[in-house]
Amino acid sequence: MSGDADRYREVARAADRAFRLLPAGPPDVPRADRAGARPATPAHRINADPDTVERDLMKLVLTLVELLRQLMERQALHRVDTGELSEDEEERLGTTLMVLHEKMTELCGRYGLTLDDLNLDLGPLGSLLPRDEP
Repeated sequence: MSGDADRYREVARAADRAFRLLPAGPPDVPRADRAGARPATPAHRINADPDTVERDLMKLVLTLVELLRQLMERQALHRVDTGELSEDEEERLGTTLMVLHEKMTELCGRYGLTLDDLNLDLGPLGSLLPRDEP
């Protein structure tokens, strides 16, 4: 297990070096070409904290899995509504989706996340995952 821990630390250090958040220096910031035009804001790089890189990576992976789970669930409901599935297939599909939801909740708990934490804000596009309505 020590070898795995060493490998994780090495990856975390490499990610930290590669993605350290640093403001661009004056030579990197483009100047305004026209009179009165606003100069561009400084560029930034990603800040990867070695202590949270595993949790952040799991959050990204779990977000993608949750998106796929919700899409599969919608497709399953559509197939049930159209009568494409036998009663046994509906039962198996429902059980599988419930188990997948439980596993997602379990994995989120293992990394100190909730299913709500997986919903990314996409700015003007809204949220990645549909919000539960009260």
